[in-house]
Amino acid sequence: MKFHQSIASVVAIAACTAATQASIISFTQQTVWEGFATSNSLSIVTETFNAYADGFYPSPLAGNTGPVNWVANATGGIFVQGGVFSTNNSTELTFDFAGGVNAVSGNFFGTDANFNVVPSMVYLTLQDGSSYLGFISATDAYTGFYSTGALITSLRFTAVAPGGAQAGVYPSVNNLYFGVVPAPSAIALLGVAGLFGRRRR
Repeated sequence: MKFHQSIASVVAIAACTAATQASIISFTQQTVWEGFATSNSLSIVTETFNAYADGFYPSPLAGNTGPVNWVANATGGIFVQGGVFSTNNSTELTFDFAGGVNAVSGNFFGTDANFNVVPSMVYLTLQDGSSYLGFISATDAYTGFYSTGALITSLRFTAVAPGGAQAGVYPSVNNLYFGVVPAPSAIALLGVAGLFGRRRR
């Protein structure tokens, strides 16, 4: 009970901040990002990249998950291994989201050529210049964004060694999560579910 109350408190504080600043809110905890997104009536959809066979893919590479259509770009192409989505060279990885999303998050980290995790400075930037910089050393590290204004249409991702060298470090992501407004039919179903829920109480 206390856990849910603390999440609700954080979400309430973030909501107040959002209302006054109308900008990008960043997160480093998945439960808080999800709680905030769902409290703002968003549906969450997940791209695991597990549908992609291991190997090289030319850039750009387009994909979709639920209502979200994305395009990945990287100089020299894309490489996937075991559900980890990465670049084929030590270069920037960019995701573009057709139509935009209200929120985006994921597990972002750096790897070497053999997909071993490299402790890295991870730099994420959205199309409006909002950014996050953090030292990441694990595949389950989490970073998320929520826009209180314009939709998020792109995310740029760079990983570099602590000394600043980009060579030998590949930006890699293992899951992308999107917060989107539910389709009208889904909203209608939620409304019906709510009615039944009230009757059962």
